[in-house]
Amino acid sequence: MGVESSLNPAMDLVAEINRLRREKNAVILAHYYQDGAIQDIADFVGDSLDLSRKAASTDADMIVFCGVRFMAEVAKILSPEKKVVLPDMAAGCSLEDSCPPDDFKAFVEAHPDHMVLSYINCSAEVKALTDIIVTSSNAEHIVSQLPADQKLIFAPDRHLGGYLSRKLGRDMLLWPGTCIVHERFSEKELIKLQARHPGAPVAAHPECPDQIIRHADHVGSTSSILKFCTETDAETIIVATEPGIIHQMEKAAPEKTFIGAPGADGNCSCNTCPFMALNTMDKLYLCLKAEGPEIVLDEATRIRAEAPLRRMLEMSPAQSPAKDRTIVGADL
Repeated sequence: MGVESSLNPAMDLVAEINRLRREKNAVILAHYYQDGAIQDIADFVGDSLDLSRKAASTDADMIVFCGVRFMAEVAKILSPEKKVVLPDMAAGCSLEDSCPPDDFKAFVEAHPDHMVLSYINCSAEVKALTDIIVTSSNAEHIVSQLPADQKLIFAPDRHLGGYLSRKLGRDMLLWPGTCIVHERFSEKELIKLQARHPGAPVAAHPECPDQIIRHADHVGSTSSILKFCTETDAETIIVATEPGIIHQMEKAAPEKTFIGAPGADGNCSCNTCPFMALNTMDKLYLCLKAEGPEIVLDEATRIRAEAPLRRMLEMSPAQSPAKDRTIVGADL
């Protein structure tokens, strides 16, 4: 029986979470892929770039990161003086798992004339082997700033790397990692869904395979997809990314219909990230109360990983005021 199952069922979790974060001067950061209840109580909800900026600038004493482990590690790398905690330390990432640091080190050393770009979905150890970190919202902007003759390694997501290579005409050496969520979308079932909803645009994340991307009317990061879906004139939109983002879409445009792109069985239930789903409201409360599990990094690794993250922030496009919004919980 998990510790969270022993909590008093009569407890007002929202009130207790708000009380604890006030007492501990904690900020709750949540990714768009988190459960809707967690998004609603978070101080800030965003994509990886948004959250990285928040982690670097917050004046809170403790950062409670509702996302996956690499995201919490980024917060610790950028704010080493702060306590960073994660509701469930088992919340990993298939992209991170696909790129073991020792194997990646050997790969990089075998291509010494290549600049190394790593997607933020990787471990601190892989970041420490990288020249520049990118996210799905800034990768195109950053790659466009690099000399055309500069040889590039892109890791760990081969689909995002392939999308950038095709769009920008850059020859990239791709590490063969993929995201289990975006790999599960079915082109066959997506075409069937489009036939049932003629005229409905498709918004897709660039972690999707090319056979999904080719059907998309808009390709972008989670924040970019959110903006497109809420601003388009279309009344029905098909969304090819983790379905947690639909919570924010429905709040921003309740008059519209948002449909998750289907998996091979014809529905989108298999496309929920199992790692993101490990974080719950109960675990968020317990994490605040115990101030753990805490992210602890080797300082030498942290220092090496910080340089490519800082370079990413320096090379990213200017932040839009509309994107930098705080979403506060009840009674905060």
